[in-house]
This record gives sequence, C-alpha cells and structure tokens, in this order.
Amino acid sequence: MNHRVAGFDIARALAIFGMVIVNFKIAMNAETGSPLLMSFAHLFEGRASAVFVILAGIGITFMTDKARVSSDSQYIYKSRVSLIKRGLLLIFIGLLYTPIWQADILHFYGFYFLIASVVFMFNNRTLLLISAVIILVFTCLMLFFNYEKNWNWGTFVYENFWSIDGMVRHILFNGFHPIFPWAAFLLFGMWLGRQDLTQQAVRKKLLLGSIVSLVLIEVAFYFIKLSIGDGSLLEMTEDEVNFLFSISIIPPLPQYMISAASSAVITIVGCLYFSDKFSESKIHKWLCQTGKLSLTLYVAHVILGMGILEYLGLLVNQTIDFSLFSALIFCVCGIIFSVIWLKYFKVGPLEWLFRKCAS
Repeated sequence: MNHRVAGFDIARALAIFGMVIVNFKIAMNAETGSPLLMSFAHLFEGRASAVFVILAGIGITFMTDKARVSSDSQYIYKSRVSLIKRGLLLIFIGLLYTPIWQADILHFYGFYFLIASVVFMFNNRTLLLISAVIILVFTCLMLFFNYEKNWNWGTFVYENFWSIDGMVRHILFNGFHPIFPWAAFLLFGMWLGRQDLTQQAVRKKLLLGSIVSLVLIEVAFYFIKLSIGDGSLLEMTEDEVNFLFSISIIPPLPQYMISAASSAVITIVGCLYFSDKFSESKIHKWLCQTGKLSLTLYVAHVILGMGILEYLGLLVNQTIDFSLFSALIFCVCGIIFSVIWLKYFKVGPLEWLFRKCAS
C-alpha cells in the first residue's frame, strides 16, 4: 500500500474541521442559539479528535513498516528513536501553548508516541489487548481517584495544571485527552494501519462491524438511561446517572471509547471510498491538500483563529450560530491556504519543521 493514501488525508482534513468546530464552541462558551446547530456541533465532540488520534496510529504503522517487516535491529532502533523524538517534540510544542489553549491535544499526542515507541513491534493481537487494558485501567482508576478533581465545570477550566499533582492527573487520568484511556485509540490505529484497506472485503467487514457496534452501544445506553430515569431506584442522583452512563468524551468510559472508535472507522473507510470514486474531482484534491497540513492548521486555529477573535473581542459568550460561522470561515481559509502553499512547497510549514527536528 502507498504510504501516502489520499483517503487518509481527506479523513485528516475532516478531523481538523471537526476539531475546529468543537474548540471554537468551547472557547466561545457557545451555549445559546439554534438547537439544531447545537446538536450538529455536538456530533463532533470527542469524535473528531478520536479520528485524529487513530489516523496518527495508522501513520505510525506506515512509518515503522520496514522495521516491523524486516525485524532488522538497525531499522527497529531508528524507528524507535524517531518516535521518541517526535513524541518529545509534540510534548514541547503542546505545552508551549497550553497556557493559551488548555484543551490542546498535541502534548497528549507526544505521550502516545512514546508508548508507540515501545509497542510498535508487537503483533496485532497484542496491540488490541493492550488497547483493551488501557481502557480497563482508566475504569479502575475511576474507582480509586476523584475524576472531577481540579475541574471547574462552570468555566470548563482545569485548575492547578502546572502543579506536579495536577499535571500528572491531567496527563494520565482526567485531562482533556489523558493517556488512560486515549492512548488506546492510537494503538487501535496502529492495528488498523496493518489491515489491507485496499481490499474491498476488508473495508466492508470493518465498516459493517463498526456500524453494528456503534448502533448497539448508542441504543443500549439510551435505553439504560431511560430505564434508570432520575436514578432514585439505584440511590443515585440524576447527575451521577448522566456521568456514569453517558457516551460523551467526559468521562471517556468504555462505552464512549467503543462508540468513538466505531464512528472513526466509519469516517476513515468512508473517506477511502470517497477517494476511490471522486479521485479526479477538485474537492478531492483540495481536501487531500488540507489534510497534508493538519499539524499547521491545528496550531493555526488556536494561535490565529482564536487569537484574531480574541483581539476583536468576539471569543467569549457567543451563540452557536456565530461559533459555527467562525469555524466555517477558518476552515475555508485553511483549505485556500493549503492549496496555495502546496503549489510552491512539498509540505506544510510546521510539518517541515517537525520533520527537521525529529529526523
């Protein structure tokens, strides 16, 4: 399989668009406006970022293919060092602007890469087993530690981040995308990257399995919450019921992980089908080019996108209508920038810097 797969670039572009929608909504505290648009924005919460992480796992598989297939100690060493360098660089970049944007995913990404540097030679079954263990460990941590510690739910701000206790909790357990259980997405992506997705039979199997698991999880937990009601029969409050039986990103319980992974596979396989059918279209080309600049655009939506909105005094307490309109403007600008930039350069500005530093 060609390591530069157009369908994956398209999925990266869609993941970036989804993350922009979610992050602009969070930054603007956009909780008023059209209920329909609110529901639309809610669809991307915890889903777009899951696609992003799973695609990173696929990318790691491509990057380490030669080492895994050959089992050559020199290739294994080079791949491991490269993953460690990339991980440390992502941690540095992410923490550098966490004071500006606390919901950053890049520093978490870095820790996922460090884990990948240890497990990339493991077989498929072991990768899936470790993914499951990571998810179960998070569930166990929920029993012994207070998940809500350091969270201010009123402002959606994680307090005491820069303390040792706060940072350890944030990175491992109760941050926006903690290692437990989010690293499971990356390992699942590494497994997914090893499947021959050029084969229609493989795609159909993954697509059908993901649709079935998504529907089952969503329907099952809908009826579970419906049957429990306000929680009085189980001596629980309504908030506790919503907390423990939700399929939302906070907290990332097993039902959320399965649901988000399923929707991510549906998105990725759908993008592969789209790429096959519309490979000559301009939209296909534009989305591919946008996906190639995913790192640049991710950082830009915080530094430039939110920065401009803050300068104009438009970043706080906006409606969902304005939030989505702002996200749309940024995404369109991102597509235009990507198309123009790749006319003159082979890779995006931050992608180039990332490769130089990590090589």
